[in-house]
Amino acid sequence: MRRLRVLLLTHPDLIPPDSLKGLSEQEVHALKTEYDVVSTLRASGHEVRPLGVTSELRPIREAVETWKPHVVFNLLEEFHGEAVYDQNVASYLELLRVPYTGCNPRGLVLARGKDLSKKLVHYHRVPTPAFAVFPMRRKVKRPARLALPLIVKSLNEDASMGIAQASVVETDEALAERVEYIHERIGTAAIAEQYIEGRELYVGVLGNERRRILPIWELSFGDLPPGTRPIATEKLKHDVAYQERRGVIEGPAKDLAPHVVERIQTLVKRICRTLELDGYARIDFRLSATNVPYFIEANPNPEIAQAEEFARSAAHGGLKYPDLLNRILALGMARAKVVGVDV
Repeated sequence: MRRLRVLLLTHPDLIPPDSLKGLSEQEVHALKTEYDVVSTLRASGHEVRPLGVTSELRPIREAVETWKPHVVFNLLEEFHGEAVYDQNVASYLELLRVPYTGCNPRGLVLARGKDLSKKLVHYHRVPTPAFAVFPMRRKVKRPARLALPLIVKSLNEDASMGIAQASVVETDEALAERVEYIHERIGTAAIAEQYIEGRELYVGVLGNERRRILPIWELSFGDLPPGTRPIATEKLKHDVAYQERRGVIEGPAKDLAPHVVERIQTLVKRICRTLELDGYARIDFRLSATNVPYFIEANPNPEIAQAEEFARSAAHGGLKYPDLLNRILALGMARAKVVGVDV
């Protein structure tokens, strides 16, 4: 790929230093994605300029007009402190007619709400858990059709925010308590869905119209304490010491029958088409004991630090990290050509 001017958007606190030397483990963990992306793209010969963005769009426009980047690498996960506003930044980049990486705003909107995405893909014959949504400031009453146990989550937040062992509820009283917790602590509506006992699978995908499915990845829960449910809690996902202590690992899914792999790959493509996902995304499934892959959620613009599952899955499939990032750049620029942006 030719040398590009790359404007990288992130939160101001996450603009990476030239070196991680001297930083604490916690600081390194917080900066890992931005540092990996910036340092790798620069090593590939690109000119990269990070820009911190929080609540003003003007700095983006000024940078685009004065520096004229070939492409924007969008690592923003929120705007104005709200995760649901991420699609507005992508929309703004489209209005500026500048190529950008990651998912388009329509896909971000469709994937953000766990209820809407499930309704859409279920219509297209993708297995989904039964669920109900509990809006803010409404009485919690479980529909008769929705059998216990259930797992209660934020309707809009990702990265396992608000998920703990208490999220799996087996009584109506526990359901009401956990919904109230989501309302008060996370500040969003809650979704309660059928708890699927089974394997936790993640499937990365690259592409716009034609999509490359990465090797199926699995979160293995290791030696959990007695009575602990095998779910991706916030602690399990982000506490490295806990992962090491309990033997929680991620890696290629093993012992999947060929017809199950083919089924999952077919569903991933169907989900991406239905939710209009492009660029790069990760689709999460729970595989039941009867080998039914239940769609849990779609994650456009997932974590792409080199040590995280998306990049590791790509590497396992033969796509090295610098090649992965260059492919993401190329996909953003290719989409811009389709809509008539001069790149």
